[in-house]
Amino acid sequence: MSSATRLGLAGGVCTLLGIGLARFAYTPLIPALVEAHWFSSHAAAYLGAINLLGYLVGAATAHRATLIFGVRTVLAASLAITAASLYACALDWGVLWYGFWRLACGITGAMLVVVGVPAALSRVAVGARAYTSALVFTGIGLGIMASGTVVPWLADFGVAVTWLALALVATALASWAWFAVLGSLAPLPRSTSHEHADARLPALALFLVIAAYGLDAAGFVPHTLFWVDYIARELGEGLNTGSGYWVIFGLGAMCGPIVAGVLASRFRFRPALALALTVKTVAVLLPVLSTHPVVLGLSSFFVGLLIPGVVTLTSGAVAALVTPERQQQLWGWATLSFALSQAIAAYGMSWGYEQLASYRPLFAIAAVALAVASISAGAAALRRV
Repeated sequence: MSSATRLGLAGGVCTLLGIGLARFAYTPLIPALVEAHWFSSHAAAYLGAINLLGYLVGAATAHRATLIFGVRTVLAASLAITAASLYACALDWGVLWYGFWRLACGITGAMLVVVGVPAALSRVAVGARAYTSALVFTGIGLGIMASGTVVPWLADFGVAVTWLALALVATALASWAWFAVLGSLAPLPRSTSHEHADARLPALALFLVIAAYGLDAAGFVPHTLFWVDYIARELGEGLNTGSGYWVIFGLGAMCGPIVAGVLASRFRFRPALALALTVKTVAVLLPVLSTHPVVLGLSSFFVGLLIPGVVTLTSGAVAALVTPERQQQLWGWATLSFALSQAIAAYGMSWGYEQLASYRPLFAIAAVALAVASISAGAAALRRV
């Protein structure tokens, strides 16, 4: 196995655990948690939102944590705490217990993404980064698809069994990633180039890209937090049907990085980002227009596809706008914008669902946010820098 493949797979484990299992595995479990009387539907929604608050905290502190403790220490702790949180969720010890662990795995999940992904990509040759990046971000889709196929089957044996099974998988993957790759990461060579250190940044274009990325985070909250519960309980289709749409969502997410790469090579990053966000706007709006199974399937697939797709295109757009010395800093700003918007939207929409007792208006609100994101990305694409 080549070094690029090993690093890509290790980075894929970081996204699979940090996003695929720590966050998205909870979504198809919401109906089971409610039906098992562990939590009310409103409490279950807020427990999903607190995970996003943790992601915000993790995104804001990840870089500083690596400066204090080092990359490998942060990765080791994040892998361990993420796996531990899945074991902890197997215990029905109340909202505070669950809230603590959902918050904790939100923090460590963000750190796995913010620290683990660049740790993998920065150690491969430039020519191999497209291939390695596809492996890294496919972890998100794989985690979503696995949670959608395995969780409904395991849920028949009980909520606790489901969490324990996910925890065992996370433990095995984290152990391989650490002992095979991440535990022995070579230090990066220090850059000796200062020629662009004082170069002026294309501030407006960067602002527009980062704003679009933040609005995108708000735009897909209903799909990532409420989608299975909406189909299973509000539409009355049941958990198995709802989880089936989640599998379609995961299949789309697995294709996202590849599709994003094709779009970027054809249109360049910023125009491709504007196009992707426009398609995503329509896909999020579809459940408001119709609940036909084909329409719900298309919405699942395209929103799933464009979650990692937009991440890939945004990171490429930021990288194309700044010098190498500023990439990590600017990507950190974009990630913080994303996490902040995501947390605010999650709490706001959880409150909105409590008031409205329906998820459908939330999809309309999300589509508006994505429409503004499309306009912002389109304006960035028109900027000459």
